[in-house]
Amino acid sequence: MAHLCGLCLALRKDHGQLARIVTNYDGLLISVLTEAQSGEKGAGAGRRTAGPCPLRGMRTASVAHGEGARLAAAVSLVLASAKVRDHVADGDGMLARRPVARAARRVAAGWDAAGARGGGAVGFDTAVLVDAVDRQGGIEALAGLGTPLLTVTEPTETATAAAFAHTAHLAGRPHNAEPLAEAGRLFGRLAHLLDAVEDREADAASGAWNPLTATGTPLTEARRLADDAVHGVRLALREAEFDDGRLVHRLLVHELGNSVDRAFGTVACAHGSHPYAPPGAPGGPGAPMPPEPPRRDRRGLLAGCAVWLGLACTCQMCCGTYHDPWSGEEKQSPCSSGDCGNCCECCDCCGNCCGDDGCGCDGCDCGCSC
Repeated sequence: MAHLCGLCLALRKDHGQLARIVTNYDGLLISVLTEAQSGEKGAGAGRRTAGPCPLRGMRTASVAHGEGARLAAAVSLVLASAKVRDHVADGDGMLARRPVARAARRVAAGWDAAGARGGGAVGFDTAVLVDAVDRQGGIEALAGLGTPLLTVTEPTETATAAAFAHTAHLAGRPHNAEPLAEAGRLFGRLAHLLDAVEDREADAASGAWNPLTATGTPLTEARRLADDAVHGVRLALREAEFDDGRLVHRLLVHELGNSVDRAFGTVACAHGSHPYAPPGAPGGPGAPMPPEPPRRDRRGLLAGCAVWLGLACTCQMCCGTYHDPWSGEEKQSPCSSGDCGNCCECCDCCGNCCGDDGCGCDGCDCGCSC
């Protein structure tokens, strides 16, 4: 949450309030990687205390800031701009209307320019992202039955590889650039694959382009590629040096595996009872929900109403758990009793993460020995 809030605040500070809507779970990985390599006292990362926010129940919080958060903001803006342009080109929803489409194009152009400025401020050339996005459309137009699926995922892989690698330069560890580029390349592949799997049925119903359908790739092959990507990320991270890699390990090793399981409808090991973001939430599958904040005194009527509005507008009162706007007591949402994810026994988690590849349970809080 420190990195998620840090990304949101970096977007507001450098690019204005509207830019905060591109805050996403995938983008915060840039901030996480930078801090993991440089530590909280490093030049590229740090923490500060942020003021009250409705999304945190009007409570203050320690948030990440510095070059890692700024790079995450720049990358998020450029990729969000690309997504907006893609929706405009497809005429999705309200964007089929010309006035709305024109406004969306202006917003996208502004985000492109802001992302370029933000990237330049931390020494990152966002042109590699823009080039990848521009090539994506042409590749999709030429793809057909028999086209290798990895041909379609290549632009995404290239973009994420560049962003991951630059965190090594921000942290002053250039020797990490190569393994992190490989981790980023495979993360981009996985993100593209999981989007395709999750959208396959909806795309078929609407007639939208889907890489699996277009290339005739069966789900079994997509699953094989996804599992290989997860394993490859794990191996690449072993070659990188971190001051504190526990959060990186949790997100880019265990959560990636959980995301694959959820996307393909198989059992996932959640390492405890952490709830996950609902389908459609920014950032996609596998994003942990906020940790329980410290209990505070009961709020007054107006303050409680303000918090209630923030919770309602962000769907926190519908999914998972939340804290009562007035008393601060933990509450269960209406859908919390449904199938919100799969869990397994603690020792099974340890067994699953300690296989032949030697992956350890450090930072997983399994609570049992392997």
